Amino acid sequence: MPKKVDHEARRQEISEALWRLASTRGLDGASLRDVAAEAGISLGRLQHYFRSKDEMLLFALQHINRLAGERIRARIEALPEEPTPREVLRACLSGLLPLDEKSRVGVLVGAAYFARAVYDEPLRSEAKNGIPQLRALFADQLRRAAERGELPPERATEDEAMLLISMVDGLSTYVLLDVHGPRTALRLLDLHLAQLFGTEEAGGGDAGGPASYGAGAGADAAPASGEGAAAPSRPGEGSAKAAGRA
Repeated sequence: MPKKVDHEARRQEISEALWRLASTRGLDGASLRDVAAEAGISLGRLQHYFRSKDEMLLFALQHINRLAGERIRARIEALPEEPTPREVLRACLSGLLPLDEKSRVGVLVGAAYFARAVYDEPLRSEAKNGIPQLRALFADQLRRAAERGELPPERATEDEAMLLISMVDGLSTYVLLDVHGPRTALRLLDLHLAQLFGTEEAGGGDAGGPASYGAGAGADAAPASGEGAAAPSRPGEGSAKAAGRA
């Protein structure tokens, strides 16, 4: 009896081979032949699953966004029962930072997609897709915080939510450039949340633990655990989906 092939699983494996190449040489430097070799299959076999490089790139972007969304949902579900809005925000925002090797690769791939998406309409549409949902999720948490008396009402806006997204984008970029390390990025995130919520209390525990506001930019030992997404970015995907950038 012929062996049944899971076509979706094989397409995902090819996507992951593409990500490994993209994290070291960008997307333009990864040809179909290179991806096939990385995936351990022939070029003809790869073209059985993807008719063109553009089709492969779009599928891989959608797949990495789904994975990023799953990671963010897992972080939220791991919070204590009935988490506060601040805890939800910190779980989502820290999940977008490159705090370990796995999440660093995800952010690198997201950056490669971002560079290409500026000139590629299908990729740009997919990359932008989750941002409005992510902004709405954050704005909803800010409004909940304001209703609970934890945040000034004037800070509970979509503009404030967009600033949170932009802040994490910047922190992630500087981790990739070695301007600062993961621990400093997490500390700066906690510092901003403390200023936003008007308290010096650190956010919910996760990679790196509570923030240490006295730590300098040089205190960047790798966090004990934690993941971020992917997605970049721009790559995103609905609330939790959008929280993942590639």
